[in-house]
Amino acid sequence: MLPTALHYSHQLLREIIVPGDTVIDGTVGNGHDTLFLADLVGSQGHVYGFDIQGQAIDTSQQKLIKAGLTAQTTLLHQGHETIPQVLDDHVTVKAAIFNLGYLPQSDKTIITKKETTLTALDSLLPKLVVGGRVIIVIYYGHEGGEIEKDGVLAFVKTIPQQDYNVLSYQFINQQNNPPILIAIERKKASHP
Repeated sequence: MLPTALHYSHQLLREIIVPGDTVIDGTVGNGHDTLFLADLVGSQGHVYGFDIQGQAIDTSQQKLIKAGLTAQTTLLHQGHETIPQVLDDHVTVKAAIFNLGYLPQSDKTIITKKETTLTALDSLLPKLVVGGRVIIVIYYGHEGGEIEKDGVLAFVKTIPQQDYNVLSYQFINQQNNPPILIAIERKKASHP
């Protein structure tokens, strides 16, 4: 069976993340991806998790405590557009994941937005190591979702093909706005 966007996102990350890596969860949400990443990077690696909702940070922190994975995580109650302020210039990133939309079972008016997402992606791509990946799962069936989807898709189409591969994965025969997975993989260092 073809994997769902969620399962495929984890497969794409599992293929490249090794203990000791630095990774980003750009939308902590319910903490499942944060936990998954913290397990992959191990005690020598680090996960930086971003979310604008305190509820998401609190829930995820409890899951990390229960799993014994707090040492390798930093959860930040701030938007992913602040990645450049959090990571020093010399820090490189092996992988990142963003689940765009809203926090499930929460206020559907608090959503990720095109402007902040594009700021995060634009600042993150130069930090990505060769072979590193940024995974974006776009949920867009809510008010404002189409605007963000269109903005992200337009942005990723402009990423230089000599430096990055960009993949789009979606079940196109499903109803009700099936999520779109975008995978960006750095294939070589950019030249100034």
